[in-house]
Amino acid sequence: MTGCIGATENTHTIEDAPAIGGAAAAGSAGTAEGAGSRLRAVAVVGAGPTGLLLAGDLAAAGVPVTLVEKRPRAISNLSRAIIVHARTLELLDARGLADELDAMGGPFGRLRLFDSVSLDMSDLRSRYNYALSLPQYEVERVLERRAMAAGVRFVHGAEVVGLTQDAHGVTLEVRSSGGESSEIRAAYAVGADGLRSGVRKAAGVPFPGKSVIRSLVLADVRFSEEPEGVLALKSSGDAFAVIVPFADGWYRVAGWNRTRDVPDSEPVDLGELREIVRQVFGRDFGMHGARWVSRFHSDERQVPDYRVGRVFLAGDAAHVHSPAGGQGMNTGLQDAANLSWKLVAAVNGRAPRGLLDSYQAERHPVGRAAMRSSGRVVRLAMARRPWTLAVRAAFAAAVKHVRPMRTKLVGQVTGVGLAYPAPKGAHRLVGRRAPDLALKEGRLYEALRAGEYVLVAPEGAGHATGRAVPAQWRSARRTTLLVRPDGYVAWAAEGADAGAVAAALREHNIT
Repeated sequence: MTGCIGATENTHTIEDAPAIGGAAAAGSAGTAEGAGSRLRAVAVVGAGPTGLLLAGDLAAAGVPVTLVEKRPRAISNLSRAIIVHARTLELLDARGLADELDAMGGPFGRLRLFDSVSLDMSDLRSRYNYALSLPQYEVERVLERRAMAAGVRFVHGAEVVGLTQDAHGVTLEVRSSGGESSEIRAAYAVGADGLRSGVRKAAGVPFPGKSVIRSLVLADVRFSEEPEGVLALKSSGDAFAVIVPFADGWYRVAGWNRTRDVPDSEPVDLGELREIVRQVFGRDFGMHGARWVSRFHSDERQVPDYRVGRVFLAGDAAHVHSPAGGQGMNTGLQDAANLSWKLVAAVNGRAPRGLLDSYQAERHPVGRAAMRSSGRVVRLAMARRPWTLAVRAAFAAAVKHVRPMRTKLVGQVTGVGLAYPAPKGAHRLVGRRAPDLALKEGRLYEALRAGEYVLVAPEGAGHATGRAVPAQWRSARRTTLLVRPDGYVAWAAEGADAGAVAAALREHNIT
């Protein structure tokens, strides 16, 4: 069985390269979308982790990239997101970055929800069978360095205030912090500029949803007494709290008290958080020395369309949800990894029909699932009525005693269990994440560092591979796999002959 899936005052324009793919045009399989435009540049807005990974991928593939960021040129000293999950580490490994980040972070093999639910990640079929505790600014620093080395053009202290698009490209109206206006012209634009995305607003894309919880208090602190266990979320009466250790002796603590429902603008100090932790855990562990304290609220929102013509949305510009499970930054980075290679194919005139639209088809359901699962956890943490407490107890019992449910939950939270839709009749592996397979040439995720498809064939098969990186199984396995640049299986077959392989390469326009 086989199957396939597939800031200057002047206008900044790059028009010195061959034809590219357009956003809305389509041709037959093997025909590039929208070939005929001469623009090759891509504009990325937002220099958080999502935008930095995407811009770095594009530039590494030779695509001219301008990255627009509202903040001045400096990495935020607030850690914000703090968990890097297994699937994200795999994607960073495919870019040669995971080992450096891994060395800086603190690994933990269990994620504890409530008092009796413990998610064990040690059984993950991954090189990274754990989650990594690491401040977001460390991830940004490494991704920014890579993007700069690849040639990304940074425009700091500027925001998008307008947007128009036509058959050949997108024009962004950008305003600097000093009030000066300029335009950036590109073949495609990607809004990775967060909850208040200027790209999303300029493109007229709605962001439906609601606030789930207000007045969460957040801080990075020291403890005189070491808290027990690992990443732990615990609730008690009208409050809940979560404690996450960093590798350097600091802890991220978040807390909420139902009786203290105030706006984000309300002053906050460490005493408020200390009291919440004492209420939930029975003691405050000698909390002291906060390097920052903040109050915020959590929304659940998702755009209906991740693509509007030549404009794409990714990360928090496309979806926001509760921080429960630490899926926010990870989902955004995985958005970027899904989209980047598709844009590379488009600007080089190689995107087969439907490839750009597959970003919506593949990533929108993932964002929706992350929003629902994290929302479910935070609502259970907030439970106080007898029937909601009974639901929480039933959920905890099911996760604890029903292995398939526990496995599914771990796979969803870590990203390792996520799969994309596959055509009817496709091989069972199509659309699934490829683990880090052992190859004669080394590891699969090392081969993916070329930014191309990888064709994994039985030893001695001798198939022509087109632009795909050739690889062979280290074992005697007879399955032939065509693995996409983002590590998902595009096509697979048992005992495939040269004709079947050639047809798969043509289907994906990589002959």
